[in-house]
Amino acid sequence: MKPLVCIYCEGSDLKLSVISREKEKLCIHSIFTVELTELELGTSATEQLADFSKEDISDGLTFDSFNGGIDLTHQKANSNATDVELIAASLAEFNLNQAQFIPVVTDPNVNFHIYENSDEKNKSNLLDKIIKDILVTKGITVLKDNIDYISIDENTYLCVFIDKEISCVNLVNSVAAYNGKRYYKINSIKNAEIALANYVSKTTKFFAEDYTLVIYIGKEYSKLIFLEGQNLSHIGATLDIGTSNLNTYDVYFSKILLEMENGGIPRLDNVVLCGEDRSENLVLSFYGTFPEANVTKLKFDLFDLADLEEDDQNNISTYSVPIAAAYEYYAEEDKELKGINILPRYIIENQKFLQFGWHSFVVLPFLFIATFLFTYLILSNNMNMVNLDKEIQRMKELEIQNQEIIAKIEPLESRIANFDNTQAILDSAMSGTEVWGKTLEKVANFVERRRNFWVSNIETKNLEDLTLRGYSLSRTVLTEFAEYNNSSILQNVLYEPLREKNAFAYIMNFKLQKNEQ
Repeated sequence: MKPLVCIYCEGSDLKLSVISREKEKLCIHSIFTVELTELELGTSATEQLADFSKEDISDGLTFDSFNGGIDLTHQKANSNATDVELIAASLAEFNLNQAQFIPVVTDPNVNFHIYENSDEKNKSNLLDKIIKDILVTKGITVLKDNIDYISIDENTYLCVFIDKEISCVNLVNSVAAYNGKRYYKINSIKNAEIALANYVSKTTKFFAEDYTLVIYIGKEYSKLIFLEGQNLSHIGATLDIGTSNLNTYDVYFSKILLEMENGGIPRLDNVVLCGEDRSENLVLSFYGTFPEANVTKLKFDLFDLADLEEDDQNNISTYSVPIAAAYEYYAEEDKELKGINILPRYIIENQKFLQFGWHSFVVLPFLFIATFLFTYLILSNNMNMVNLDKEIQRMKELEIQNQEIIAKIEPLESRIANFDNTQAILDSAMSGTEVWGKTLEKVANFVERRRNFWVSNIETKNLEDLTLRGYSLSRTVLTEFAEYNNSSILQNVLYEPLREKNAFAYIMNFKLQKNEQ
């Protein structure tokens, strides 16, 4: 449900209605009245209306000579916490974040003006001409967003404009602030008289030649609206009489007759009653004054009243103005009629999510470009960071693999180092073995040639010195063997018989030579 909250300030009373449209049917969910405890007026509105009625009521508000209506001192409602709390509490059951608010204005917040033009069809150009005409005829400067109009006939426009702050708007903003919100959505500002006239003309059928009076009786004020057939014909001046200060109904009839004269209304065929007073006494009084008129009470058959309590259903006419404003709003959405729709620019700007001036719109493209560039750079850097993170992870894995390889290499390095030492030892051993081999080969060759010479013992004192011990049957063989080995020294020869043969035992020292072939 998307609630539509219509607020109507009527003197010191604030009347609200909460309506929604569900499946093409209008439902009234709540109606209530709040008596504003702090309503500040520069001068009593009642006194001004009284003065106006004494001095200027004869001028009236006709479409032949329209003088702009009542010019009251600006009414400004400064509600205290109690007023705001009452309104907020009454609306607490509804989701106000999705709600639409429609302030309904009347005297002294609005002024009327009649403009005749049959040529201009462009709305913007027509508004410019109307504003210019208001400045010339009334001396009032009107902003383009503070004025709207409806067509009375092909040549006549009824214009409605505001030139003061609207108290209902202030109340909506106060309720929003009370609930911790910057604003609530205000979709339109409606005029009470025109909304009520549109509702009656669209919900009640009259003959084309009939003249109808719609009389709204409030607590402090009353309104007279005249229709010709289904069309608005004349809006009477706001009367300073209501249920709180009414002594006799004769006052109404004198005002009605005066407004009929001002508006060129020859007779009354129908009277539609709405507002605070719809008593049988009032009906009978109208029959007594206008015996040919058909007096009826305003009906609300288009609305579903099931959500309202019985007392509220019986008093539904009291809220005719805010209900009529809601009907006009929905009918405008459906293109069924044209009503007044005033929404000052400051309200529109206040309701924007981003509040920009003209210079802000100039900078706005650069903001988008800068945002795009920064976003692109951030995304690019994020991609680079992701790639670098992947590379770092890959290098860490490679480092782990290298550490494992190094752990395997370390024992191999130790073995290689030991192999070098072993190789050096082996090389040294091979070198010594080669010398020994050659030396023994020479000794063996000599022994093979000399059968009377043999070796019984070989001793080594160090790596280079070799001692041979053995026997020989010939002393000359020993000398020859010593000469055969260049480095040999024959140290000792002893005679020693061996098996009845002459034999010599010898001891021979010689050095091993590595370069010896």
